[in-house]
Amino acid sequence: MILAVSGRADSYIQFVTVLLLFLFVLFVTYWVTKWTAGYQKSRNAGANMEIMETIRLAGSKYVQIIRVGRKYLAVAVCKDTVTMLTEISEQDLLFQDSGASGQGSFRDILNRIQGKDHLEKEDRRDE
Repeated sequence: MILAVSGRADSYIQFVTVLLLFLFVLFVTYWVTKWTAGYQKSRNAGANMEIMETIRLAGSKYVQIIRVGRKYLAVAVCKDTVTMLTEISEQDLLFQDSGASGQGSFRDILNRIQGKDHLEKEDRRDE
């Protein structure tokens, strides 16, 4: 009987140890990710170049709008090449509000994935 209790206690202690190690690794991963993001952000802070928007055309082909100084440029980015398409005037661009993330809330994204987005819009119109 003592062996059965001891075996259960050992299993419990082993479970708690593995759980604590998992939480520790999770915390370290979170901290390193935040540190890396902060490092990259500070490294690019004050830069004169910024990618404003990107759209994917094919597997490894993109069109990007970039800001270089005060000019806005449209460029085609492929696997091995980058080609300038045109310069765009600032008046031709539509900028999002600084408070908007551009992606919407998690609920909006989830509803869009589930196909419920159009149903909620119809419900709002009915009200």
